[in-house]
Amino acid sequence: MKAFFADEQKRHDPKAFLSSGAPQPNPEQPERAERLLAGARATGLTIERPRDHGLGPVAAVHTPEYLAFLEHIFARWQRIEGASSEVIPNIHPLARDGAYPASAVGQAGYHMADTACPISAETWQSALWSAWTAVEAAEAVISAAPAAYALCRPPGHHAFADVAGGFCFINNSAVAAQVLRKQAARVTILDVDLHHGNGTQGIFYARPDVLTVSLHADPVRFYPFFWGHADERGEGPGLGYNFNLPLPRKSADAAFLEALGVAFQRIRAFAPDALVVALGLDAFEGDPFGGLSVTTPGFSRIGEAIAKLGLPTVIVQEGGYLCDALGDNLTAFLTGFGGKQR
Repeated sequence: MKAFFADEQKRHDPKAFLSSGAPQPNPEQPERAERLLAGARATGLTIERPRDHGLGPVAAVHTPEYLAFLEHIFARWQRIEGASSEVIPNIHPLARDGAYPASAVGQAGYHMADTACPISAETWQSALWSAWTAVEAAEAVISAAPAAYALCRPPGHHAFADVAGGFCFINNSAVAAQVLRKQAARVTILDVDLHHGNGTQGIFYARPDVLTVSLHADPVRFYPFFWGHADERGEGPGLGYNFNLPLPRKSADAAFLEALGVAFQRIRAFAPDALVVALGLDAFEGDPFGGLSVTTPGFSRIGEAIAKLGLPTVIVQEGGYLCDALGDNLTAFLTGFGGKQR
């Protein structure tokens, strides 16, 4: 297995976010990358630097309007008298099919779903290198590597085609899937993060060439609240190509693996040529978000089960927040998957 990461991804260093209306330290910290790197190296993997792939692969899944916003909004925000040190929205449109605002404040509300994705001077470049890491991993799989791990930070699966949210700016899993489509007629994205991959679902919701499958804590009382329910099946040509498996809070290894078996039935029926695993480690029993109760050995079993699908696989890092076992959980998953370098 190949593995990729760029040091520029650590420059994005958000300070705070609102949780239940209260300011809290932002948990999507650069230290996450250090612990995940240690976890990957513990399996014997050598971490390679990705190349600069330009805007093409990112623009294949995100709108030009949105990418221009991400690139320039911080500089524009700093010209506002009394503005915060990070771009944080304070207004959102009730509908997004009308006029497009010219002001930085209006565009921030238009393109940012919540307050968990503050934009600083380094965010754009960090997010680009995170996406290029996913591109590099997908290109490695296209070039016949059986699997590749992309240590993507900041993560991506809450980013829609033109909206940031939930610590995410560019949807790395969607970017990887679109790159794989250059060779693969059908691609599955299997999201095993604690939180539903609402941005990924949104990007592919009307497409039949990418099957999106997500296992996550039931959103009826959990972020992202408005997406991730079992009756969301896709629309238009994509009807039947989205499959959500919401799990009761505190579900542990047995329930998660049982749901994974149901997911595999749908994936096999789709007969994909390649697989993207949106790997969240925040389903862990000791993760700060505390939504599910998967154990460290459970991640090994999850990795082993996914590997048995026998598909060319890009593993894209999503969530998993600072706790003592973060690196160990990645080691367990990659080892279970068979991730020692070969």
